[in-house]
Amino acid sequence: MEVLTVRDPSPTGEETTEPHRWRWLILAVMIIAEIMDLLDASIVNVAGPALEESLGASSVGLQWVIGGYALTMGAGLVLGGRLGDRYGRRTMFLLGLTAFTATSLLCAVAPNIESLIAFRLLQGTAAAMLLPQGLGLLRENFSGPELTKVFAIFGPVLGLGGIIGPVLGGFLIEGDFFGLGWRSVFLVNLPIGIAALIVAAAFVPKKAGDRTVRVDMAGAALIAVSCALLVLPLNQGQEDGWPLWTWLCMAASAVGFALFAVQQRRTAAADREPLITPGLLRKPAFTVGLGGIALFFGGLIGTQLVLTLFLQIGQHFTAGDAGLGNLPLAVGTAIGGAVSGAFLADKIGRKVLQIGPLIQLAGAALLWFELDGLDAASFSIWDIAPGITVAGIGAGMVIAALFSFILAAVDDDEIGSASGVLSAVQAVGGSIGVALFGSVFFAQAKTGDFTSGFHRALIVQACLLVAFLAITFLLPKQGRPEDEQHGTDTQAPTDAQHAAV
Repeated sequence: MEVLTVRDPSPTGEETTEPHRWRWLILAVMIIAEIMDLLDASIVNVAGPALEESLGASSVGLQWVIGGYALTMGAGLVLGGRLGDRYGRRTMFLLGLTAFTATSLLCAVAPNIESLIAFRLLQGTAAAMLLPQGLGLLRENFSGPELTKVFAIFGPVLGLGGIIGPVLGGFLIEGDFFGLGWRSVFLVNLPIGIAALIVAAAFVPKKAGDRTVRVDMAGAALIAVSCALLVLPLNQGQEDGWPLWTWLCMAASAVGFALFAVQQRRTAAADREPLITPGLLRKPAFTVGLGGIALFFGGLIGTQLVLTLFLQIGQHFTAGDAGLGNLPLAVGTAIGGAVSGAFLADKIGRKVLQIGPLIQLAGAALLWFELDGLDAASFSIWDIAPGITVAGIGAGMVIAALFSFILAAVDDDEIGSASGVLSAVQAVGGSIGVALFGSVFFAQAKTGDFTSGFHRALIVQACLLVAFLAITFLLPKQGRPEDEQHGTDTQAPTDAQHAAV
């Protein structure tokens, strides 16, 4: 029987021998951890009315429960990768998984909306420590053609997490098992997390980190504060009437991001290790690509939230029916991603990123007219399914290819850092989308005009898509091949793994 010998450079000098055949079990644990993240990013989308009834959650509270998780996860992803480099990926994976499971329990027992929001922020932080370790652990235990197969497995399997999240959430809430209601959407993580923790502790090989790696805590604090200063006013502004402090916060956020860029360059110049490879920020295509990531995923995730809110609050769908109502979008996204990833992106290059948003705009226009012709008395999801599906096809075309074109603008030794930054911006962009689209929808929903709320959300999405379309012309004409998109740094998983949230 083949064995994989991993030297543990610990003070004891011991070596641990791990059966090589268990490497596929390690892959299974990594996938489970990723799916838990995807579920928790989307499963609470259908919990709005239940949270309102149980905890008295306001529209702002709901936006924080959904978007707060993505905010702290995105703000901490790159830091989590660095901590894995320093303290060991196995150690940080086990700590992150333990914290994620524990905070899931805290969310489930939250007595009020304020504590639930706080626990969701902690849960996102735990995810930021957990998720970046997966890619590095897989690279340590797989190589050559097997590693290529691993990456090929990751995308489709994890894509299911985003699809089944709202469906599973609706099923659990509507089923009201043991009278738990919405709390079951968090309790479902406990048996999964505990099982994954036991398997990971037993079978993931020990390998010490590099204690010479320095962690840029100043940079991590700057990026966290800047993200919070942006999302806070977007969540609270509409509720409070957009007072002066909201505009001052957003201005301070812009200053904070600029200071972060300067601080990263100075850290590198002082021969210390920054969070982000400074050369990335000097590449125009990569920098504008970050903006494109934020615009695209902010619009995609924000619109999906509005769809769920429209179905539940506006059309009085049950949680289960609202979850199933997300399937046309998921199916469309899967079709578009398959077409783009299989051949279209390679054949027509950057044009796939321009055709995709045009198809999304066409789907949004079709959905607009479908909403205009609704008969509230006989409404069903099939009345708006064509527009949602078309929009999903366009989104899938972009999702499957976007990261590869942005990564084509960076050097080979920068891929690890670049992919981590892109994933972090994707998560934060989703949080911004939840805040922005939630505010737009609830501003009209308070008057009882849910269709107008959806219409306004579609206008905002159209503006974001037009801006994204303009950015695509500044990206490289050809994408980086799939087998070159995974750097050796411990960074967050890339596009296919979180795109379908």
